[in-house]
Amino acid sequence: MEMQFFVKPGTELQWFDEWKKTRMAWHQALGFGAENYRFHDHEKLAHYANAASDIEFHMPFGFKEVEGIHSRTNFDLSQHAKFSGKKIEYFDPEINESYTPYVIETSIGVDRMFLSVMCHSYEEQPLEGGQSRTVLHLPAALAPIKLAVFPLTKKDGLPEKAREIVADLQYHFKCVYEEKDQIGKRYRRQDAIGTPYCVTVDNDTLVDGCVTLRDRDTMEQTRVKIEDLRGLIEDKVSIVSLLKKLK
Repeated sequence: MEMQFFVKPGTELQWFDEWKKTRMAWHQALGFGAENYRFHDHEKLAHYANAASDIEFHMPFGFKEVEGIHSRTNFDLSQHAKFSGKKIEYFDPEINESYTPYVIETSIGVDRMFLSVMCHSYEEQPLEGGQSRTVLHLPAALAPIKLAVFPLTKKDGLPEKAREIVADLQYHFKCVYEEKDQIGKRYRRQDAIGTPYCVTVDNDTLVDGCVTLRDRDTMEQTRVKIEDLRGLIEDKVSIVSLLKKLK
């Protein structure tokens, strides 16, 4: 995936540094640890570039590039103009002049990004009693499913209450309903696919309006009001939660 950002000639190196900082901040916002990222500044440049740097991530097999940031001068637009026979210029009202913009390009490898996320997120975690669990510590904003809702049993009105919760929250983030197998097995299945939160509806829910909210990473369980679920979960699972870290 590529982005080309057009700038005034003479300001490109300033913008190049700005985009290096911004893109590194985005990667680090995923929560994989600043120590797992580094810049690799190019010493040998393409003929059209005056600066280039890669963001590298520490894979299990060493640091590998996941994104490149390049200052491409006016090469792209001047080549378009040359072969199309049309001027490609911007009139800058601040200086009352026209010029061919310079380009700062960022280019991220989707497959490499996917690999870096999966490598860092996957864990076979030992538990007490000699047991273990497979857990995918996906950043909550990237997890395909944000919340799984379980009735403790298939009777006493618990499935109906659980489906009611899903029906309410599904408009705000991706939710699923599951009732197969014991509750522990359901937790493990959701851990393995990276679902950050699970909610269990039990018999007390029908009395006090509270459910058990479980955190994937810590496995901590807390009793919360049903009406508080959206407020507790929505911001944490939204892509906005990542964007806020860029400030």
